[in-house]
Amino acid sequence: MVQKKRILLIEDEEDIAILIKLQAELRGYKLHVEVDGINGYRAIERERPDLVILDIMLPGLNGLDVCRRIKNNPQLKHIPVVMLTAKDKELDVVLALELGADDYIVKPFSPNVLFTRMKTVLRRGKELEKPPETVKFGNFILEIDRYILKKENQVIPLTLSEFGILRRLLTNSGKVFTRNQLLDDIQNDDSLVVDRNIDVHIASLRKKLGPNFNFIETVRGIGYRFKEEASSI
Repeated sequence: MVQKKRILLIEDEEDIAILIKLQAELRGYKLHVEVDGINGYRAIERERPDLVILDIMLPGLNGLDVCRRIKNNPQLKHIPVVMLTAKDKELDVVLALELGADDYIVKPFSPNVLFTRMKTVLRRGKELEKPPETVKFGNFILEIDRYILKKENQVIPLTLSEFGILRRLLTNSGKVFTRNQLLDDIQNDDSLVVDRNIDVHIASLRKKLGPNFNFIETVRGIGYRFKEEASSI
């Protein structure tokens, strides 16, 4: 059974809330209503909905402040926010989007337009949920599809050659690669490549990975390998 998407509507105008709740249920959504910003934000923390529909002019805490709190909270910032408000000035729209709102709809509104744009925001969010392909080793994370190496959330800059070599060794832990085999991973680098250049790139990698990093092993007379116990996908 497909689980219903959970929508939290923070809206103090009762007739609008009733209309949206009815339309949501007809479309297969599960919708909860809060009528002020303070209780609305508490409900977001408690319920972790799939999407928030948020008015700006709310009692207790206005919608912009609620949006700011959502997007500044690491545990909530992934939740899409659709602003639904009578405030139609360009400055209001720009401010809401800069605070992290995913869409902005002005009252009076068409329910069809609202739910179509909600579907778009939810679909976009689902696409963004796909995690990058990563390989973890020690305190390091290699984000393969983003060409990024991190150590404890700090990015370590790598050249294209260094990245290619590290990726090949790391994703084939325990396997020995000759220098010529590793050349295949650096053909897009701008530098002139010969087999002994691999040694230079390996030395640079080891330096960037730190003095205590000893998982790239030299296999005398053959090439290099990555220790199997160092990595986990």
